[in-house]
Amino acid sequence: MIRDYWPTQEWQTVTPEAVGMAPDKLASLDPTIRSRYGNINGIVIVRNGYIVYEQYFNGYGPADTHNVASVTKSFISALIGIAIDKGYIKSVEQKALEFFPEYVPAANDILKRTVTIRHLLTMTAPIASHTTGKNWEPLDRLRRQRDWVRYILDLLGTGQPGKFQYSTAGVHLLSAIITRATGLCAREFANQHLFRPTGMSEIPDHAMKSFLLDDVFGKNVSGWIKDPQGITTGGWGLTITVRDIARFGLLYLNNGVWDDQQVIPAVWIEESTAMNANKYGYLWWLFEADGSPAYTAAGSGGSHIYCLPNKDLVVAIASKIIPKPADRWPLLEKCVLPAIV
Repeated sequence: MIRDYWPTQEWQTVTPEAVGMAPDKLASLDPTIRSRYGNINGIVIVRNGYIVYEQYFNGYGPADTHNVASVTKSFISALIGIAIDKGYIKSVEQKALEFFPEYVPAANDILKRTVTIRHLLTMTAPIASHTTGKNWEPLDRLRRQRDWVRYILDLLGTGQPGKFQYSTAGVHLLSAIITRATGLCAREFANQHLFRPTGMSEIPDHAMKSFLLDDVFGKNVSGWIKDPQGITTGGWGLTITVRDIARFGLLYLNNGVWDDQQVIPAVWIEESTAMNANKYGYLWWLFEADGSPAYTAAGSGGSHIYCLPNKDLVVAIASKIIPKPADRWPLLEKCVLPAIV
């Protein structure tokens, strides 16, 4: 997709009419968000590479960063693709345990030895991600461990093989694999190979004062948190501006190209977003919008990066993490998609 400018330094904002959108439809976003989506802190809509709508709520502004929870997973996916392209990782078929030679499973633990990077990317790894009778992951137990990676490796191979089972803990292994393969933590690798080339703000290093709930999941999350061994959290823990998550979405719409530089391999984005029976790619949720392929990164509380390639549209939403937030897609169906003329 050819662009006439790149928002590496600054975004350009245009009127809705300039990019084929009806301003009266977009005008309904503000009152709808205020009345029904009170935990949305910021929203940026990008059409044809330009910001066409940007609004902040609850005292936030463009420079503020937000804890985007599981949206982090899609950034980890991109970093795995970059690491494969640069030769640090052989392929998605490489076995996960190859990166942890010090971890020796039991002789009869055959299933654990078969787990590949692809399994972790597609949430089909056999990992016991839910506790008995409760529909939640034992992440609170994870944060109490001295060695998160070993704890997750112990869980690996205990679930049902080949079945889609959403596992935030499993994605932390991908971050550890990035560190083992490149010698850099995922935060450093992202700063060098993803954030810097696209003009996203680099993520500074923040010391983890403790691993209490607020430090790992709540109000004290800052930068991109890490485990006790210094491994960047894979499944969550990134804080970022709404404009920068919009940059990330635009990078995907451009098949990984940014200002004539191939930042993410085009084939990686194609594989990551190809529809399948699970409607889940390489750490992206897959769906259809108006009969055309689309995909989204999604985080607790309703943070999203919606990418609609056929409409050259990115909608970036940062939200406060609350239980049972209102689904964001009806907001787009009512106020954003009808604005496209």
